[in-house]
Amino acid sequence: MATGEEIIKVPEMAESISEGTLKQFSKQVGDRVEQDEEIATIETDKIDVAVNAPTAGVILEFLANEEDNVVVGQDLVKIDAGAEASESGATKAKEEPKEAASEKQETSSQPQGQKEESKPAQEEKKPEKKPEQPKEEKKPAPEPKQEKKPEKKSEAEESKPTAPGSREERRVKMNRMRLRIAERLKQSQNTAASLTTFNEVDMSGLMEMRKLYKDEILKKTGTKLGFMGAFSKAASLAMKEIPAVNASIEGPNGGDTIVYRDFVDISVAVATPKGLVTPVVRNAESLDMIGIEQEISNLGKKVSQTP
Repeated sequence: MATGEEIIKVPEMAESISEGTLKQFSKQVGDRVEQDEEIATIETDKIDVAVNAPTAGVILEFLANEEDNVVVGQDLVKIDAGAEASESGATKAKEEPKEAASEKQETSSQPQGQKEESKPAQEEKKPEKKPEQPKEEKKPAPEPKQEKKPEKKSEAEESKPTAPGSREERRVKMNRMRLRIAERLKQSQNTAASLTTFNEVDMSGLMEMRKLYKDEILKKTGTKLGFMGAFSKAASLAMKEIPAVNASIEGPNGGDTIVYRDFVDISVAVATPKGLVTPVVRNAESLDMIGIEQEISNLGKKVSQTP
């Protein structure tokens, strides 16, 4: 086996790919690796590439950091080929079987008479210790109850629902493959003709409900019950269930971060004397159908009154 320091380089990747992002190291400095064992993972625009150790040894140093862009042939990891793990791990593992073997030899070297005599002596000692053991076991009994209390608090804090009217956002950086797919889709949208599809929906139930309650709702609230409130409410429920529908891409050079929103803003087309306008109903997820209809009506009035 070869010995001495060796440098593990970034391996060849897929065709036409010369760089990638170092996502993670699967080992740590001081760990021993076997030949062909995976050390790190590199993410490219097409595939994930595994970096394997060409020879067995101990990792001495990482020559790149996670999330760094690396190129083919770049120095990545320094290992001590043929070396064993640190004394704290390897020497103990070697000493334990030796101690176990020596104990077996001592017991096997004893004559049969001594073995038989030692067994009853041990059995006689056991009952003397039995009355003392329950007393010691009862003392630590209340400890687990105290440990469970902080767990309940943390679970309650994590499960807090978002407050009505919340405007919170979560940002998640895209990996290289997803970023490349987004770029290609945007290029296709800019250069190729797009096809719009229409899906038929059974509106009979909604139409029947509107006939039954539109007059009553108009008397109580002064709001005309249309179909836009139902469409907007259905859309807000779908966007809460599938957050990616309500997400956007932000960042430099076309964007590299997906922004997920805990709220739903819906732009609605409203006809006014000045023409067609599209006011935004904010936090539509916290409104019911009548509330959305009222908000659309109020926004339409504000737009028409502005000079």
